[in-house]
Amino acid sequence: MNLPNKISIARIIMVPLFMFAITPFPGWFVDLNQGGWALAANNFINTYGIYVAAGIFIIASITDGIDGYLARKYNQITSLGIFLDPIADKLLITASLIALCDRGLLSAWTVVIIISREFLVTGLRLVAAGKGKVIAAGMSGKIKMVLQIIVVFIALIVNDPANIIVRVLLLLMVIITIYSGFDYFIKNKDVLQDINTNKEST
Repeated sequence: MNLPNKISIARIIMVPLFMFAITPFPGWFVDLNQGGWALAANNFINTYGIYVAAGIFIIASITDGIDGYLARKYNQITSLGIFLDPIADKLLITASLIALCDRGLLSAWTVVIIISREFLVTGLRLVAAGKGKVIAAGMSGKIKMVLQIIVVFIALIVNDPANIIVRVLLLLMVIITIYSGFDYFIKNKDVLQDINTNKEST
């Protein structure tokens, strides 16, 4: 296994570490532990966990650019890497959005919209791949990813759902996410036309 793939796997491993840092143990588990180490852990998580999670998140986000750069520079692009890299990205963003929603820093609607976009674009890519076409990441998708990373990191650090800057950035993130989804489908409408044609011919 080459270095870029190892970095992608490391990014996937960071996802549960991120969740452990930001998500307190449930009340029943604390009661079962009789207020021992679980209560102490929750106190730490509630006070400092979100900042630890922000550190893990930004490190994982930085590795996203590193593994791709190394794979291209040293000609180490593999099928495994092509599979792992987007999976790691989606796991990280999805986990962070759910965690923000759980802490009341993000609305459930925002999470559903962003995750739905990811499912739809992934489905489009799978259909295209079945027809021998590879849909590369477009500029709107790259901007969307960078903006999501920036906004999630700021939301974690600020830790205030009423902050006007965070609310504006979240709205911008949703708009760009929706736009990039439409952009993928418009630019690859031939894939959808092929589906419709094949359906009519059967």
